[in-house]
Amino acid sequence: MLTLQEQLLYFWLSAFWAEGAGEIVDLGCFAGGSTARLAEGAQAAGLKSGLHGFDRFTAHERAKEGLLYANGVAPFEGEDILPLARQLLAPWGKRITLHRGEIDQMTWAGGPIEILAMDASKRAETGDRMAASFLPHLIAGRSLLVQQDLLHWSQPWVVAQMELLSAYFRPLAHVERDTVVYLCVADPDPTAIAIAQTAELSDEEVFDLIKSAQARFASLGWGLTERLEQMVLGLLANPGQRAAHRFKRP
Repeated sequence: MLTLQEQLLYFWLSAFWAEGAGEIVDLGCFAGGSTARLAEGAQAAGLKSGLHGFDRFTAHERAKEGLLYANGVAPFEGEDILPLARQLLAPWGKRITLHRGEIDQMTWAGGPIEILAMDASKRAETGDRMAASFLPHLIAGRSLLVQQDLLHWSQPWVVAQMELLSAYFRPLAHVERDTVVYLCVADPDPTAIAIAQTAELSDEEVFDLIKSAQARFASLGWGLTERLEQMVLGLLANPGQRAAHRFKRP
């Protein structure tokens, strides 16, 4: 599910950015594609940092056919893909710890996080809970936050949340298709994260935050105006909706 640019990004982050100041955490790693790129980069750099992949590790038949079988995975029974993820990630051995469960119900007690990849904010309330659990462990001036779905038209709450946290995170890079990388510039304390909760925002508030992000990215010369306009259209076509799988294309 990763573009070539996203694959290269994950490798680069752990191979050239990370210095071992904290752990590397991948929220929503599915069968381990992004985790593998992060692990390979860390291995190439000789980092001792641990890598942690969080997911339900399940896949329904349509996902298995379109994402796994289509890419060479042999057909298998059931929805459990944890054995598959472990098999695919075996080349990186004990460097990787996989955490199974509902990510928004899980906590983090593994110390500072140097790289945090988020690809599981499919519901606004899920993204809110993950932010509360993981963002306080980032390191100001060092940690990177990778929002893999930030520009996806059906998840406007992600860009809204990052706008609400703009005093704590500075956008550094955009990678095709939907990924934006942020530098943590100040410690996002629980009070700041509480203010940045999105599940109860009105559509008008989300709209204003999208427009704020549009201006911010335009000032960086990223040319994302059209992408964010598609997000606005998606928001207008799905009033009050805060779950990506229920969004209908405008």
